[in-house]
Amino acid sequence: MNTFASNPRAANGGPTHVQRNDARLLRGAVTLDAIASGAIGLPMLLLAAPMSELLALPTMLLRGVGAGLLLWVGLLAWMLTRPQIGKAMAWTVIAINAMWVFDSIALLFSGWVAPNALGYGFVIAQAVAVLVFAELQYFGLRRTLRA
Repeated sequence: MNTFASNPRAANGGPTHVQRNDARLLRGAVTLDAIASGAIGLPMLLLAAPMSELLALPTMLLRGVGAGLLLWVGLLAWMLTRPQIGKAMAWTVIAINAMWVFDSIALLFSGWVAPNALGYGFVIAQAVAVLVFAELQYFGLRRTLRA
């Protein structure tokens, strides 16, 4: 069968490997999430005490979050070894990222911590970054599902 006849995108001069091209945004967003999570998680785990002094956030909170982020990196890395990121896996990542953003902001209003201005900035900046990852992952998933 002719590729152009079986693939409307190819008939219009578009790519014939639709699923592979459409999955690039999702895969790229998950990759970026893993890199950024590792880049902040490792220092939070290993340098929790000096970061605590700098940010006025509890050492054990930073250490625990750092360890959690490294586990998150492991999950994302495993997902990236799969030939395709399944719909359920993608929705799970998006939901966890959305919860992270909500919990980060809730932490600042909870009274459980008393960060200084730099600490507030740190928590807000990482929440915004995670929100961007979740949004990119959502758009990547939508693009993949439309393919």
